Amino acid sequence: MDRRRFLATSAGLVAAGAAPARAQRNDRRVLRFVPQANLTALDPVWTTAAVTSVHGYTVFDTLYGTDDSGRIRPQMAEGHSVSDDGLTWTIRLREGLRWHDGERVLARDCVASLQRWSRRDVFGQSLAAAVEEWGTTDDRTLRIRLKTPFPMLLSAIGKTASNMPLMMPERLARTDPFRQVTEMVGSGPYRFLQDEYVSGSRVAYAKFDGYVPRQEPAENTAGGKVAHFERIEWHVLPDSATAAAALQAGEVDWWDQVNPDLTPLLRRSRNLRVAVNDPAGYIGTLRFNHLHAPFDKAAVRRAILYAAKQDDYLRAITGNDPEIFSECHSMWPCGTPYGRETIPPELLGKPADMDRAKQMLRDGGYNGEKVVIINPSDLPSIAPFGLVTADLLSRLGMNVELIETDWGSVVQRRVSKEPIDRGGWSIFHTWWPSPSILNPATSPILRGQGERGWFGWYSNPRVEELAAQWLQAPTEAEQAQLAEEIQQESFREVPVVPLGRYFIRTAYDARLTGFLKSASSYPWNVRWA
Repeated sequence: MDRRRFLATSAGLVAAGAAPARAQRNDRRVLRFVPQANLTALDPVWTTAAVTSVHGYTVFDTLYGTDDSGRIRPQMAEGHSVSDDGLTWTIRLREGLRWHDGERVLARDCVASLQRWSRRDVFGQSLAAAVEEWGTTDDRTLRIRLKTPFPMLLSAIGKTASNMPLMMPERLARTDPFRQVTEMVGSGPYRFLQDEYVSGSRVAYAKFDGYVPRQEPAENTAGGKVAHFERIEWHVLPDSATAAAALQAGEVDWWDQVNPDLTPLLRRSRNLRVAVNDPAGYIGTLRFNHLHAPFDKAAVRRAILYAAKQDDYLRAITGNDPEIFSECHSMWPCGTPYGRETIPPELLGKPADMDRAKQMLRDGGYNGEKVVIINPSDLPSIAPFGLVTADLLSRLGMNVELIETDWGSVVQRRVSKEPIDRGGWSIFHTWWPSPSILNPATSPILRGQGERGWFGWYSNPRVEELAAQWLQAPTEAEQAQLAEEIQQESFREVPVVPLGRYFIRTAYDARLTGFLKSASSYPWNVRWA
Protein backbone atom coordinates (compact mmCIF):
# COMPACT_ATOMS: atom_id res chain seq x y z
CA MET A 1 0.00 0.00 0.00
CA ASP A 2 1.47 3.37 -0.95
CA ARG A 3 1.85 6.03 1.76
CA ARG A 4 -0.87 8.37 0.43
CA ARG A 5 -3.47 5.60 0.32
CA PHE A 6 -2.30 4.28 3.71
CA LEU A 7 -2.78 7.67 5.38
CA ALA A 8 -6.15 8.31 3.79
CA THR A 9 -7.51 4.87 4.65
CA SER A 10 -6.28 4.96 8.25
CA ALA A 11 -7.60 8.46 8.92
CA GLY A 12 -10.96 7.47 7.53
CA LEU A 13 -11.26 4.47 9.83
CA VAL A 14 -10.84 6.57 12.96
CA ALA A 15 -13.04 9.36 11.68
CA ALA A 16 -15.83 6.88 11.05
CA GLY A 17 -15.44 5.40 14.52
CA ALA A 18 -15.06 1.95 12.99
CA ALA A 19 -13.23 -0.98 14.50
CA PRO A 20 -10.84 -1.73 11.62
CA ALA A 21 -10.08 -5.30 10.69
CA ARG A 22 -6.50 -6.21 11.58
CA ALA A 23 -4.09 -6.72 8.75
CA GLN A 24 -2.68 -10.21 8.29
CA ARG A 25 0.95 -10.48 9.38
CA ASN A 26 2.99 -11.57 6.39
CA ASP A 27 6.43 -11.41 7.97
CA ARG A 28 7.03 -11.68 11.71
CA ARG A 29 10.69 -10.89 11.10
CA VAL A 30 9.79 -7.21 10.68
CA LEU A 31 8.86 -4.75 13.45
CA ARG A 32 6.85 -1.73 12.25
CA PHE A 33 7.25 1.20 14.62
CA VAL A 34 5.72 4.70 14.75
CA PRO A 35 8.26 7.07 16.36
CA GLN A 36 7.28 10.02 18.51
CA ALA A 37 8.34 12.45 15.76
CA ASN A 38 10.13 12.70 12.45
CA LEU A 39 13.83 11.85 12.45
CA THR A 40 15.53 14.90 10.94
CA ALA A 41 18.82 14.87 12.87
CA LEU A 42 20.78 11.60 12.65
CA ASP A 43 23.74 12.47 14.87
CA PRO A 44 23.01 11.62 18.55
CA VAL A 45 26.05 13.55 19.75
CA TRP A 46 25.02 16.73 17.90
CA THR A 47 21.47 16.90 19.34
CA THR A 48 19.60 15.94 22.50
CA ALA A 49 16.36 15.12 20.60
CA ALA A 50 14.87 11.94 22.05
CA VAL A 51 13.91 10.53 18.65
CA THR A 52 17.57 10.81 17.62
CA SER A 53 18.55 9.13 20.90
CA VAL A 54 16.46 6.06 20.06
CA HIS A 55 17.92 6.01 16.55
CA GLY A 56 21.41 6.39 18.00
CA TYR A 57 21.15 3.49 20.43
CA THR A 58 19.69 1.30 17.67
CA VAL A 59 22.77 1.82 15.49
CA PHE A 60 25.62 2.56 17.91
CA ASP A 61 26.83 1.03 21.16
CA THR A 62 28.55 2.38 24.26
CA LEU A 63 31.57 1.38 26.31
CA TYR A 64 29.38 1.19 29.41
CA GLY A 65 25.61 1.19 29.94
CA THR A 66 23.14 1.92 32.72
CA ASP A 67 20.92 -0.79 34.18
CA ASP A 68 17.45 -0.48 35.71
CA SER A 69 18.93 0.40 39.12
CA GLY A 70 21.09 3.18 37.70
CA ARG A 71 24.29 1.15 38.06
CA ILE A 72 26.99 1.43 35.39
CA ARG A 73 27.78 -1.86 33.61
CA PRO A 74 30.39 -2.82 30.98
CA GLN A 75 28.95 -2.92 27.46
CA MET A 76 31.55 -2.77 24.67
CA ALA A 77 34.10 -2.83 27.47
CA GLU A 78 35.35 -6.09 28.90
CA GLY A 79 36.38 -4.31 32.08
CA HIS A 80 38.67 -1.63 33.49
CA SER A 81 41.30 -0.88 36.09
CA VAL A 82 42.27 2.30 37.96
CA SER A 83 45.72 3.22 39.24
CA ASP A 84 46.23 3.63 42.99
CA ASP A 85 46.37 7.42 42.67
CA GLY A 86 43.11 7.46 40.66
CA LEU A 87 44.78 9.28 37.75
CA THR A 88 45.02 6.52 35.14
CA TRP A 89 42.01 4.55 33.89
CA THR A 90 42.57 1.57 31.61
CA ILE A 91 39.57 0.17 29.71
CA ARG A 92 39.80 -3.11 27.81
CA LEU A 93 37.43 -3.72 24.87
CA ARG A 94 35.57 -6.98 24.37
CA GLU A 95 37.11 -9.24 21.77
CA GLY A 96 35.49 -9.53 18.35
CA LEU A 97 33.76 -6.15 18.15
CA ARG A 98 33.00 -5.06 14.56
CA TRP A 99 31.70 -1.94 12.85
CA HIS A 100 28.82 -2.30 10.44
CA ASP A 101 31.24 -1.90 7.52
CA GLY A 102 33.10 -5.01 8.67
CA GLU A 103 36.14 -3.26 10.15
CA ARG A 104 37.38 -4.09 13.65
CA VAL A 105 36.47 -1.76 16.50
CA LEU A 106 39.77 -0.33 17.74
CA ALA A 107 40.64 1.52 20.91
CA ARG A 108 41.57 4.62 18.91
CA ASP A 109 38.03 4.70 17.46
CA CYS A 110 36.64 4.83 20.98
CA VAL A 111 39.12 7.48 22.12
CA ALA A 112 38.13 9.74 19.22
CA SER A 113 34.44 9.11 19.98
CA LEU A 114 34.88 10.08 23.64
CA GLN A 115 36.76 13.24 22.68
CA ARG A 116 34.02 14.34 20.29
CA TRP A 117 31.22 13.53 22.76
CA SER A 118 32.99 15.32 25.61
CA ARG A 119 32.84 18.62 23.74
CA ARG A 120 29.03 18.54 23.44
CA ASP A 121 27.76 16.87 26.60
CA VAL A 122 27.50 18.65 29.95
CA PHE A 123 28.90 15.67 31.90
CA GLY A 124 31.51 15.09 29.20
CA GLN A 125 32.76 18.66 29.47
CA SER A 126 33.30 18.19 33.20
CA LEU A 127 35.24 14.99 32.52
CA ALA A 128 37.30 16.55 29.72
CA ALA A 129 38.42 19.35 32.05
CA ALA A 130 40.06 16.70 34.23
CA VAL A 131 41.71 14.74 31.39
CA GLU A 132 45.43 15.07 30.72
CA GLU A 133 45.49 12.62 27.80
CA TRP A 134 43.03 10.43 25.90
CA GLY A 135 45.20 7.56 24.70
CA THR A 136 45.60 3.86 23.89
CA THR A 137 48.15 1.17 24.72
CA ASP A 138 47.10 -1.30 22.01
CA ASP A 139 44.20 -1.97 19.63
CA ARG A 140 41.90 -3.14 22.44
CA THR A 141 42.99 -0.92 25.32
CA LEU A 142 42.09 2.71 26.10
CA ARG A 143 44.16 4.64 28.62
CA ILE A 144 42.77 7.86 30.07
CA ARG A 145 45.24 9.89 32.11
CA LEU A 146 43.77 12.54 34.42
CA LYS A 147 45.11 15.76 35.87
CA THR A 148 42.95 15.30 38.96
CA PRO A 149 40.95 12.28 40.16
CA PHE A 150 37.50 11.96 38.60
CA PRO A 151 35.71 9.17 40.51
CA MET A 152 32.58 9.49 38.34
CA LEU A 153 34.35 8.70 35.07
CA LEU A 154 32.31 5.55 34.41
CA SER A 155 29.09 7.39 35.25
CA ALA A 156 30.00 9.93 32.57
CA ILE A 157 30.81 7.49 29.78
CA GLY A 158 27.92 5.18 30.69
CA LYS A 159 25.21 7.84 31.00
CA THR A 160 21.92 7.74 29.12
CA ALA A 161 19.85 10.43 27.38
CA SER A 162 20.86 13.89 26.10
CA ASN A 163 24.16 13.74 24.15
CA MET A 164 25.07 10.07 24.47
CA PRO A 165 28.67 8.74 24.58
CA LEU A 166 28.15 6.46 21.56
CA MET A 167 31.10 4.88 19.81
CA MET A 168 31.78 5.38 16.09
CA PRO A 169 34.75 4.81 13.75
CA GLU A 170 37.62 7.27 14.15
CA ARG A 171 37.09 8.73 10.65
CA LEU A 172 33.57 9.79 11.71
CA ALA A 173 34.45 10.73 15.27
CA ARG A 174 36.97 13.28 13.94
CA THR A 175 34.02 15.33 12.63
CA ASP A 176 33.63 18.73 14.29
CA PRO A 177 31.13 18.07 17.14
CA PHE A 178 29.22 21.18 16.13
CA ARG A 179 28.59 19.67 12.69
CA GLN A 180 26.46 16.58 12.15
CA VAL A 181 27.89 13.21 11.22
CA THR A 182 25.77 12.01 8.30
CA GLU A 183 27.24 8.54 7.68
CA MET A 184 25.75 6.13 10.20
CA VAL A 185 28.32 3.36 10.84
CA GLY A 186 28.02 1.92 14.32
CA SER A 187 28.61 -1.39 16.07
CA GLY A 188 25.15 -1.79 17.61
CA PRO A 189 22.49 -4.47 17.07
CA TYR A 190 21.00 -2.89 13.92
CA ARG A 191 22.42 -1.30 10.77
CA PHE A 192 20.97 1.95 9.43
CA LEU A 193 19.75 1.56 5.84
CA GLN A 194 20.78 4.88 4.34
CA ASP A 195 19.26 4.22 0.93
CA GLU A 196 15.81 3.70 2.48
CA TYR A 197 15.85 6.81 4.69
CA VAL A 198 13.21 9.37 3.69
CA SER A 199 12.84 12.17 6.24
CA GLY A 200 9.18 12.70 7.07
CA SER A 201 8.19 9.24 5.88
CA ARG A 202 10.38 6.23 6.55
CA VAL A 203 13.45 4.96 8.39
CA ALA A 204 14.71 1.39 8.14
CA TYR A 205 17.24 -0.79 9.95
CA ALA A 206 18.53 -4.33 9.37
CA LYS A 207 19.82 -6.75 11.99
CA PHE A 208 23.62 -6.66 12.21
CA ASP A 209 24.71 -10.28 12.03
CA GLY A 210 28.16 -9.36 13.34
CA TYR A 211 26.82 -8.08 16.66
CA VAL A 212 27.53 -10.34 19.64
CA PRO A 213 25.27 -9.45 22.60
CA ARG A 214 26.48 -9.62 26.16
CA GLN A 215 25.21 -12.62 28.13
CA GLU A 216 23.49 -10.66 30.92
CA PRO A 217 19.76 -9.86 30.68
CA ALA A 218 18.92 -6.57 28.98
CA GLU A 219 18.22 -3.63 31.30
CA ASN A 220 17.88 -0.08 30.00
CA THR A 221 21.10 0.52 28.00
CA ALA A 222 23.05 -2.34 29.61
CA GLY A 223 23.15 -6.09 29.18
CA GLY A 224 22.42 -8.33 26.23
CA LYS A 225 20.94 -6.29 23.39
CA VAL A 226 19.37 -9.17 21.48
CA ALA A 227 17.93 -8.26 18.08
CA HIS A 228 14.86 -10.46 17.55
CA PHE A 229 13.85 -8.88 14.23
CA GLU A 230 15.61 -9.09 10.90
CA ARG A 231 14.33 -5.64 10.05
CA ILE A 232 12.82 -2.61 11.78
CA GLU A 233 10.76 -0.06 9.87
CA TRP A 234 9.86 3.35 11.23
CA HIS A 235 6.67 4.79 9.76
CA VAL A 236 6.56 8.53 10.43
CA LEU A 237 2.88 9.38 11.02
CA PRO A 238 2.59 12.90 12.47
CA ASP A 239 -1.21 12.76 12.66
CA SER A 240 -2.28 10.97 15.86
CA ALA A 241 -5.57 9.71 14.45
CA THR A 242 -3.72 8.16 11.53
CA ALA A 243 -1.24 6.45 13.85
CA ALA A 244 -4.03 5.11 16.08
CA ALA A 245 -5.97 3.74 13.11
CA ALA A 246 -2.85 2.10 11.66
CA LEU A 247 -2.18 0.39 15.00
CA GLN A 248 -5.77 -0.81 15.29
CA ALA A 249 -5.70 -2.15 11.76
CA GLY A 250 -2.47 -4.06 12.33
CA GLU A 251 -0.61 -1.99 9.73
CA VAL A 252 1.96 -1.03 12.39
CA ASP A 253 2.95 -2.90 15.54
CA TRP A 254 4.08 -0.28 18.03
CA TRP A 255 3.25 3.41 18.51
CA ASP A 256 5.86 5.11 20.65
CA GLN A 257 3.83 7.91 22.29
CA VAL A 258 0.05 7.79 22.44
CA ASN A 259 -2.01 10.95 22.29
CA PRO A 260 -3.95 10.99 25.61
CA ASP A 261 -7.20 11.72 23.78
CA LEU A 262 -6.90 8.42 21.93
CA THR A 263 -5.98 6.27 24.93
CA PRO A 264 -9.61 5.18 25.69
CA LEU A 265 -10.12 4.14 22.07
CA LEU A 266 -6.99 1.97 22.02
CA ARG A 267 -7.73 0.44 25.40
CA ARG A 268 -11.00 -0.95 24.09
CA SER A 269 -9.14 -3.22 21.68
CA ARG A 270 -8.27 -6.66 23.04
CA ASN A 271 -5.55 -6.86 20.37
CA LEU A 272 -3.59 -3.95 21.84
CA ARG A 273 -1.82 -3.03 25.04
CA VAL A 274 -1.50 0.53 26.36
CA ALA A 275 1.21 0.91 29.00
CA VAL A 276 3.64 3.20 30.79
CA ASN A 277 7.07 1.63 30.34
CA ASP A 278 9.00 4.38 32.13
CA PRO A 279 8.50 4.26 35.92
CA ALA A 280 10.37 7.53 36.56
CA GLY A 281 8.28 9.86 34.41
CA TYR A 282 9.11 12.98 32.46
CA ILE A 283 9.70 16.58 33.53
CA GLY A 284 8.20 19.24 31.28
CA THR A 285 10.25 22.41 30.81
CA LEU A 286 9.91 25.85 29.26
CA ARG A 287 13.31 26.94 27.93
CA PHE A 288 14.27 30.58 27.38
CA ASN A 289 16.75 31.99 24.90
CA HIS A 290 19.10 33.85 27.27
CA LEU A 291 21.03 35.62 24.52
CA HIS A 292 18.35 38.08 23.42
CA ALA A 293 15.68 40.35 24.89
CA PRO A 294 13.41 40.00 26.71
CA PHE A 295 14.67 36.81 28.36
CA ASP A 296 18.24 37.99 28.76
CA LYS A 297 16.89 39.59 31.96
CA ALA A 298 16.50 37.32 35.01
CA ALA A 299 13.71 39.50 36.42
CA VAL A 300 11.60 38.93 33.29
CA ARG A 301 12.19 35.20 33.54
CA ARG A 302 11.15 35.25 37.22
CA ALA A 303 7.87 36.89 36.26
CA ILE A 304 7.11 33.97 33.92
CA LEU A 305 8.09 31.44 36.60
CA TYR A 306 5.69 33.15 39.00
CA ALA A 307 2.82 33.37 36.49
CA ALA A 308 3.07 29.85 35.03
CA LYS A 309 0.55 27.47 36.60
CA GLN A 310 1.72 23.87 36.39
CA ASP A 311 -1.79 22.48 36.65
CA ASP A 312 -2.73 24.20 33.36
CA TYR A 313 0.22 22.66 31.56
CA LEU A 314 -0.20 19.19 33.03
CA ARG A 315 -3.91 18.93 32.29
CA ALA A 316 -3.29 20.07 28.72
CA ILE A 317 -0.48 17.60 28.10
CA THR A 318 -2.23 14.57 29.63
CA GLY A 319 -5.76 15.13 28.36
CA ASN A 320 -6.81 16.08 31.89
CA ASP A 321 -5.89 12.64 33.25
CA PRO A 322 -4.82 13.05 36.90
CA GLU A 323 -3.58 9.44 37.01
CA ILE A 324 -0.49 10.38 35.03
CA PHE A 325 0.63 13.77 36.32
CA SER A 326 1.63 15.59 39.48
CA GLU A 327 2.89 19.09 40.15
CA CYS A 328 6.56 19.39 41.00
CA HIS A 329 7.80 22.82 42.11
CA SER A 330 11.44 21.84 42.08
CA MET A 331 14.30 22.36 39.67
CA TRP A 332 15.33 18.73 40.28
CA PRO A 333 12.87 15.94 39.40
CA CYS A 334 10.49 15.07 42.21
CA GLY A 335 10.93 11.50 43.39
CA THR A 336 14.72 11.71 43.03
CA PRO A 337 17.23 12.44 45.83
CA TYR A 338 17.41 16.20 45.24
CA GLY A 339 13.79 16.76 44.18
CA ARG A 340 12.76 19.02 47.07
CA GLU A 341 10.05 21.65 46.58
CA THR A 342 11.88 24.57 48.19
CA ILE A 343 10.78 27.28 45.77
CA PRO A 344 10.62 30.68 47.51
CA PRO A 345 6.98 31.39 48.44
CA GLU A 346 7.00 34.73 46.62
CA LEU A 347 7.58 32.87 43.31
CA LEU A 348 4.88 30.27 43.82
CA GLY A 349 1.59 31.81 42.79
CA LYS A 350 -1.31 29.37 43.36
CA PRO A 351 -3.11 30.89 41.57
CA ALA A 352 -0.83 33.60 40.31
CA ASP A 353 -1.89 37.23 40.76
CA MET A 354 -1.84 38.38 37.12
CA ASP A 355 -1.64 42.04 38.07
CA ARG A 356 1.43 41.31 40.17
CA ALA A 357 2.95 39.28 37.32
CA LYS A 358 2.43 42.19 34.92
CA GLN A 359 4.08 44.54 37.39
CA MET A 360 7.01 42.10 37.74
CA LEU A 361 7.42 42.21 33.96
CA ARG A 362 7.43 46.01 33.89
CA ASP A 363 9.82 46.26 36.83
CA GLY A 364 12.03 43.61 35.25
CA GLY A 365 12.55 45.65 32.09
CA TYR A 366 10.12 44.18 29.57
CA ASN A 367 9.62 46.80 26.83
CA GLY A 368 7.22 45.13 24.44
CA GLU A 369 9.78 43.02 22.58
CA LYS A 370 8.33 40.27 20.42
CA VAL A 371 8.46 36.77 21.94
CA VAL A 372 8.70 33.94 19.38
CA ILE A 373 7.59 30.53 20.63
CA ILE A 374 8.60 27.62 18.38
CA ASN A 375 6.21 24.72 18.93
CA PRO A 376 5.99 21.18 17.47
CA SER A 377 2.38 20.66 16.40
CA ASP A 378 3.18 17.05 15.43
CA LEU A 379 4.33 15.97 18.91
CA PRO A 380 1.39 15.57 21.33
CA SER A 381 3.68 15.08 24.32
CA ILE A 382 5.02 18.64 23.87
CA ALA A 383 2.67 20.63 21.60
CA PRO A 384 0.06 21.65 24.24
CA PHE A 385 2.80 23.35 26.28
CA GLY A 386 3.33 25.95 23.56
CA LEU A 387 -0.37 26.73 23.37
CA VAL A 388 -0.61 27.23 27.14
CA THR A 389 2.45 29.49 27.18
CA ALA A 390 1.23 31.58 24.23
CA ASP A 391 -2.06 32.15 26.01
CA LEU A 392 -0.34 32.98 29.31
CA LEU A 393 2.06 35.50 27.79
CA SER A 394 -0.74 37.14 25.80
CA ARG A 395 -2.76 37.60 28.98
CA LEU A 396 0.33 39.16 30.55
CA GLY A 397 0.37 41.72 27.74
CA MET A 398 3.46 40.41 25.99
CA ASN A 399 3.93 40.63 22.22
CA VAL A 400 3.69 36.94 21.28
CA GLU A 401 4.13 35.04 18.03
CA LEU A 402 3.45 31.30 18.14
CA ILE A 403 5.16 29.44 15.29
CA GLU A 404 3.72 25.95 14.96
CA THR A 405 5.80 23.54 12.94
CA ASP A 406 7.07 19.96 13.13
CA TRP A 407 9.47 18.74 15.81
CA GLY A 408 12.27 18.26 13.31
CA SER A 409 12.07 21.94 12.39
CA VAL A 410 12.10 22.91 16.08
CA VAL A 411 15.23 20.78 16.58
CA GLN A 412 16.92 22.54 13.67
CA ARG A 413 15.80 26.08 14.58
CA ARG A 414 16.65 25.93 18.29
CA VAL A 415 20.32 25.66 17.29
CA SER A 416 20.21 29.25 15.98
CA LYS A 417 21.73 31.97 18.14
CA GLU A 418 20.42 34.70 15.84
CA PRO A 419 17.87 37.30 16.99
CA ILE A 420 14.26 36.56 16.08
CA ASP A 421 14.25 38.83 13.03
CA ARG A 422 16.97 36.62 11.55
CA GLY A 423 15.37 33.24 12.24
CA GLY A 424 15.98 32.95 15.98
CA TRP A 425 13.58 32.13 18.77
CA SER A 426 12.62 33.12 22.33
CA ILE A 427 11.03 30.02 23.91
CA PHE A 428 10.64 26.35 23.20
CA HIS A 429 9.31 23.52 25.34
CA THR A 430 10.44 19.96 25.81
CA TRP A 431 10.47 17.14 28.32
CA TRP A 432 13.28 15.25 29.98
CA PRO A 433 13.27 11.71 31.40
CA SER A 434 13.80 12.18 35.12
CA PRO A 435 17.08 10.18 35.27
CA SER A 436 18.67 12.44 32.66
CA ILE A 437 18.48 15.61 34.78
CA LEU A 438 18.66 14.33 38.34
CA ASN A 439 22.01 15.83 39.42
CA PRO A 440 24.51 18.60 38.57
CA ALA A 441 26.67 16.26 36.49
CA THR A 442 23.95 15.28 34.03
CA SER A 443 21.47 18.16 33.90
CA PRO A 444 22.14 20.48 30.94
CA ILE A 445 19.12 22.64 31.73
CA LEU A 446 20.51 24.04 35.01
CA ARG A 447 24.18 24.21 34.18
CA GLY A 448 25.42 27.70 33.32
CA GLN A 449 27.90 26.95 30.54
CA GLY A 450 26.84 29.82 28.31
CA GLU A 451 27.55 29.38 24.62
CA ARG A 452 29.21 26.00 25.30
CA GLY A 453 26.04 24.72 26.90
CA TRP A 454 22.58 23.54 25.93
CA PHE A 455 20.26 25.47 23.60
CA GLY A 456 19.25 28.71 25.28
CA TRP A 457 22.88 29.30 26.30
CA TYR A 458 22.31 30.14 29.96
CA SER A 459 25.46 31.48 31.60
CA ASN A 460 26.05 31.26 35.34
CA PRO A 461 29.63 30.95 36.68
CA ARG A 462 28.32 30.40 40.20
CA VAL A 463 26.39 27.29 39.14
CA GLU A 464 29.46 26.00 37.31
CA GLU A 465 31.53 26.46 40.45
CA LEU A 466 28.96 24.61 42.55
CA ALA A 467 28.73 21.79 39.99
CA ALA A 468 32.50 21.37 40.05
CA GLN A 469 32.40 21.17 43.85
CA TRP A 470 29.57 18.61 43.63
CA LEU A 471 31.69 16.35 41.43
CA GLN A 472 34.46 16.32 44.04
CA ALA A 473 32.34 16.36 47.22
CA PRO A 474 33.38 13.48 49.53
CA THR A 475 29.98 12.81 51.12
CA GLU A 476 26.37 12.50 50.00
CA ALA A 477 25.36 15.15 52.53
CA GLU A 478 27.75 17.67 50.99
CA GLN A 479 26.51 16.80 47.51
CA ALA A 480 22.91 17.31 48.63
CA GLN A 481 23.76 20.72 50.08
CA LEU A 482 25.48 21.79 46.85
CA ALA A 483 22.55 20.56 44.77
CA GLU A 484 20.20 22.65 46.90
CA GLU A 485 22.40 25.71 46.42
CA ILE A 486 22.18 25.18 42.67
CA GLN A 487 18.42 24.90 43.00
CA GLN A 488 18.12 28.17 44.89
CA GLU A 489 20.38 29.91 42.38
CA SER A 490 18.16 28.50 39.62
CA PHE A 491 15.03 29.90 41.27
CA ARG A 492 16.71 33.32 41.27
CA GLU A 493 18.06 33.18 37.71
CA VAL A 494 15.44 30.86 36.10
CA PRO A 495 17.25 29.00 33.30
CA VAL A 496 14.00 27.09 32.72
CA VAL A 497 10.46 27.01 34.08
CA PRO A 498 9.63 23.50 35.37
CA LEU A 499 6.16 22.44 34.24
CA GLY A 500 5.61 19.36 36.40
CA ARG A 501 5.98 15.60 36.16
CA TYR A 502 3.94 13.35 33.89
CA PHE A 503 3.95 9.96 32.21
CA ILE A 504 3.64 9.17 28.52
CA ARG A 505 1.84 6.02 27.44
CA THR A 506 2.94 3.74 24.63
CA ALA A 507 0.75 1.27 22.70
CA TYR A 508 1.58 -1.94 20.86
CA ASP A 509 0.30 -5.23 19.50
CA ALA A 510 -0.68 -7.45 22.45
CA ARG A 511 1.44 -10.27 21.04
CA LEU A 512 4.66 -8.31 21.50
CA THR A 513 6.68 -8.79 24.67
CA GLY A 514 10.10 -8.00 26.14
CA PHE A 515 9.75 -4.23 26.48
CA LEU A 516 12.38 -2.53 28.63
CA LYS A 517 11.50 -0.29 31.57
CA SER A 518 12.99 2.82 30.03
CA ALA A 519 12.09 6.33 28.98
CA SER A 520 13.24 5.48 25.45
CA SER A 521 11.68 2.92 23.14
CA TYR A 522 14.73 0.77 22.48
CA PRO A 523 14.06 -2.12 20.07
CA TRP A 524 16.32 -4.81 21.48
CA ASN A 525 14.73 -7.57 23.58
CA VAL A 526 11.29 -6.84 22.03
CA ARG A 527 9.89 -9.93 20.29
CA TRP A 528 6.72 -11.75 19.33
CA ALA A 529 5.39 -13.89 22.16
